[in-house]
Amino acid sequence: MGCIEELTYEVLAKGLTFQECREFIAKLCPRVYHIEPGTKLFGEAIIGPPPIAVGTDGVFLIFPYVKPCHETFVLKVEDPGEAARLATFAKPAPKK
Repeated sequence: MGCIEELTYEVLAKGLTFQECREFIAKLCPRVYHIEPGTKLFGEAIIGPPPIAVGTDGVFLIFPYVKPCHETFVLKVEDPGEAARLATFAKPAPKK
């Protein structure tokens, strides 16, 4: 994948801070992982202040995405393979 625009995605939220993204994702997803900036999802490095929350239910990935010169979006992408790959290397977020 060369660009997020090549994926089929749903925008769940926009204009949130990264803290608000973490909270939004934690409330929405049964499993949440924390990744470091530069970690690749769908072949693209994800940017933002750590920790970056990525949620999944095993089929969908929910994650913040910064579109330069625009704002931060929370995207939902269906990809069971990428969700499974995430679970192999990402650190589970602490339970609240």
